[in-house]
Amino acid sequence: MNDSVFNLKTFLAEHQVLVNTHLKKILQTLESDRELVQAMTHSLMAGGKRLRPVLALASARACGKDFTLALPAACALEMIHTYSLIHDDLPAMDDDDLRRGKPTCHKIFGEATAMLAGDALLTHAFTILAHPCDLFDPVPEPQNLLDLVAVISRAAGVNGMVEGQMLDMMHSVRKIKDKGNKPQLLDHLKDIHALKTGQMILASVVSGAVSVNAPDHLRLPLEIYASHVGLAFQVMDDILNVQGDPEKMGKAAGSDILKDKLTFPAVMGLDRSKAYAKKLTDQAKDALDRFDGNADPLRAIAGYVTNRDR
Repeated sequence: MNDSVFNLKTFLAEHQVLVNTHLKKILQTLESDRELVQAMTHSLMAGGKRLRPVLALASARACGKDFTLALPAACALEMIHTYSLIHDDLPAMDDDDLRRGKPTCHKIFGEATAMLAGDALLTHAFTILAHPCDLFDPVPEPQNLLDLVAVISRAAGVNGMVEGQMLDMMHSVRKIKDKGNKPQLLDHLKDIHALKTGQMILASVVSGAVSVNAPDHLRLPLEIYASHVGLAFQVMDDILNVQGDPEKMGKAAGSDILKDKLTFPAVMGLDRSKAYAKKLTDQAKDALDRFDGNADPLRAIAGYVTNRDR
């Protein structure tokens, strides 16, 4: 495969269906008449790009192995990502009414149920990794499953996504003493998003490699790829918050400015932010030089990150 013939739209659609099918299987093991399960289902099955699980599957494919081995990790990653969105949307944090074009979880089920739905998705994700044989075939080797738990929990936790969200939240409620120190602000912003967004993107790509027991010499370039894609994704998120179409994005635009949040356009300006995102995706593709056509999905996803409209 190469960029001229590889059809990313078809690839994404097929793999989104695959992920959604298995997420539904997971939910079907729970009692659907429980309000907690209904809240979990509302948010988990509300649509979305499924970028993190698709990255895990594409990473496994790039290693030349059976990519379906990465499905347990892919589903766990999406469950954890959805939990983070439920909590981000709460009034105590970003206070958003829409997510993926639908009312946020707390707008339908109330704040307490939304918090618990997020908690349930987070913890049940690790149940899936601990007992994948009930829902998936094939499954990774036991040691690889243990490694997946370590990779994903580290990325999602106190030294990863949660800490990044904490830093982002702290910044949004305090004034910067020296707004003229742009290099320092940019470094701080990169640190926030290397944790808040980047760690789960990194974990997604690494999880694909771990699921198929890929050797270290393949994991390192995949990690470099993921670190650049993760930051590029956040840069584009900030850009879309300024100039994106709310109908396409499924959520309101302009909220970052209203909340005086630290963003790449606020620090670098819109044009420089776009150029920076492009540079990051080029560097991500360069990291895959040693891979053959099996990595074309990863290369195309890097380009998609900077060209998306939602």
